[in-house]
Amino acid sequence: MKITEGGVCAAKGFTAYGIHCGIRKNKQKRDLALIYSEVPASAAAVYTTNLVKGAPLAVTKEHLADGKAQAIICNSGNANTCNAGGEECAKMTCCALADALGIKETDVVVASTGVIGQPLPTEPILNGIPELVAGLGADKSCFAEEGIMTTDTVRKSVAVSFEIDGKECKIGGIAKGSGMIHPNMATMLVFITTDCSISSAMLQKALSGDVQNTFNMVSIDGDTSTNDMVVVLANGLAGNAEITGEGKDFTTFMRALNTVTVGLCRLIAADGEGATKLLECKVSGAKTEKIAKTVAKSVICSSLTKAAMFGADANWGRVLCAIGYSGADVDVGKIDVKFVSVKGEIAVCKNGAGLNFSEEKAKEILLEKEITINVNLNDGEFSSVAWGCDLTYDYVKINGDYRT
Repeated sequence: MKITEGGVCAAKGFTAYGIHCGIRKNKQKRDLALIYSEVPASAAAVYTTNLVKGAPLAVTKEHLADGKAQAIICNSGNANTCNAGGEECAKMTCCALADALGIKETDVVVASTGVIGQPLPTEPILNGIPELVAGLGADKSCFAEEGIMTTDTVRKSVAVSFEIDGKECKIGGIAKGSGMIHPNMATMLVFITTDCSISSAMLQKALSGDVQNTFNMVSIDGDTSTNDMVVVLANGLAGNAEITGEGKDFTTFMRALNTVTVGLCRLIAADGEGATKLLECKVSGAKTEKIAKTVAKSVICSSLTKAAMFGADANWGRVLCAIGYSGADVDVGKIDVKFVSVKGEIAVCKNGAGLNFSEEKAKEILLEKEITINVNLNDGEFSSVAWGCDLTYDYVKINGDYRT
């Protein structure tokens, strides 16, 4: 398995593009993105668990009922959520795109991201579709990446190549996500493409299983978005024998998918609103996987821990505090904690009690851009990983005037 280039265009038969159509005031920012497969593809998706859901999710669920899709269109700048006529708007977008591409309306996935509660104007989208379709290219994933960004500061894409049935396959993904990230399904907006041949049922099984240990383990600010969606399209153009059940080929596909999703998780967490550091919490020695996950997410979600990491303060008591209120069945008297970065590692807690350590060395470690919080519960064989970021002054500034 090798890391490769191309984002959602890495796989055969996929093209993409992104434009500014007029939804966003800033004409320098793209606000409409398209991903297209030259042939119909197997499709799978997971969605937000928030009871308040964007209109595009309802339309996409309806369209993916048959497990097939051929195009994904996404606008940024407006979430098309809590709007009268929101579903009509989403369906109009799908219909217009289908006509322009010469495909079925039900083979279009539609997504939106941005401000909640404001009507989404359809005219800019409908007027922009011809330009969007005309600009499609196999080297234009970057334009689609820009088109789905909101408060993101960097584009996010990962792609890998792998072999199944003697055929080279590729899988690539793009994502947007910087704030309102605390999912319990998937996260943010993530679009993944592959030329591997795999049935819709197995693609859904792969995705649903993967998100439990990847996108479900990312938290920026404790807020679950209304528009979160992860969609995977598999067009089969790599030419491998179709994966229709579990086995060696399915395991290989799962590994490739996981490589892409973990990479996107890290990019999303590192680009949290106002963030200066990527935080990773690795929990080991748990009695059950559920306990390991609960502890890892609680530490990553702790505002006090996040603030301490921003200040490069080795305040390990905040880590134990987060474990203590997590609800997980742990023996506090067995917990060890270490802080790790490229500058080394330092043990700060042993068996639930503080250790004498160099504050200067700890600060040197915590001043780095990527920090790992290692927690050993010393109570079993299960482990888990969660990702997040530090909590900074800029997070409040960004969200204080997000709408206006």
